[in-house]
Amino acid sequence: MNLTYYVILALVLFTIGAIAVLTRRNAIIALLGVELMLNSCNLVLVTFSRMWGNVEGQVFAFFVMVVAAAEVVVGLAIVVSIFRTHRSTSLDGANQLKH
Repeated sequence: MNLTYYVILALVLFTIGAIAVLTRRNAIIALLGVELMLNSCNLVLVTFSRMWGNVEGQVFAFFVMVVAAAEVVVGLAIVVSIFRTHRSTSLDGANQLKH
């Protein structure tokens, strides 16, 4: 299969994730958009790694998955904190967590 298809798929996934992050006010949807963007980057890393015949891109993709897992843990902790104080997962209440 042509590698261009994988790059186009990654571009479409990244665009969908960016639109979700920029337009939605729900924190869960924003986190899902960030995950989509990170996974599209993983797809490009693995695609070019396979094209050039080395494993560095696959190793970088593994580290991106580790960072994504840590991001989900911290992000969900913040969402739970917002939900406990405001009974909503809207990102508008995130600036009121200072006190």
